Amino acid sequence: MIGPFEAGEKILLVDQRGRRYLLTLQTGETWHSHGGGLSHDLLIGSAEGTLVHSATGMAFRAFRPRMADFVLKMPRGAQLVYPKDVGAILVGADVFPGSRVLEAGTGSGSLTLALCRATGAEGRVVSYDLRPDFQAGAARNIESFFGKAPDWLELREGDIREIAGGGEIFDRAILDLPEPWDTLEPLADVLPAGAIFCGYLPTTNQVQQLVLSLERNAYEHLETFEVLHRSWHVTARSVRPDQRMVAHTGFITLARRV
Repeated sequence: MIGPFEAGEKILLVDQRGRRYLLTLQTGETWHSHGGGLSHDLLIGSAEGTLVHSATGMAFRAFRPRMADFVLKMPRGAQLVYPKDVGAILVGADVFPGSRVLEAGTGSGSLTLALCRATGAEGRVVSYDLRPDFQAGAARNIESFFGKAPDWLELREGDIREIAGGGEIFDRAILDLPEPWDTLEPLADVLPAGAIFCGYLPTTNQVQQLVLSLERNAYEHLETFEVLHRSWHVTARSVRPDQRMVAHTGFITLARRV
């Protein structure tokens, strides 16, 4: 979006120490923090990048949030797929505009909303989750990010193995499940030759079982990797790695169905 901030939209406030806060602008409301109250009316009608001050004089810079900002601040029930892994999944699985993507489980919805943005309105995203509470939370997060649920997204409560026999066809299957190898037989009904399978798993023994199962089920060109994100501290006097980093969060396994 281009133009001044409007009531009803989400903004990101960044304080002088780089701490980030996500809020929804509402006319006449006041946002409270350790730095004192800040009137929403100071921001509504202002340009992106505006510097505002709280009642105690604390400065905040205002921006529209990136998807990564939203994902890290949104409510979560299940563990989310982190932005560093979301990017690798989208590129590694080659999720393109107009593609048909099958996902399980929905979790908190971080990957689901990224898939919806990547496929676009010409595509289709079907996301399964066994837990209605997780899926309800994900639905709220997705609606909050987009303003409403995308028309090309379908959230289904249940087991992804129920997909077999329904006549649906998908270009990509992306699974964040503890035992994804159990889905390979039913997925054979919906993934044609050339389709890409992507599994997201936390442990090496799960990865090993998945890879061996993929090899037995007509998949080739397998690769497994993880993404480590290390930020750097850059000043006029020094350049060094930050003392903390986002290290292991999950292994990504990709394979082509043949």
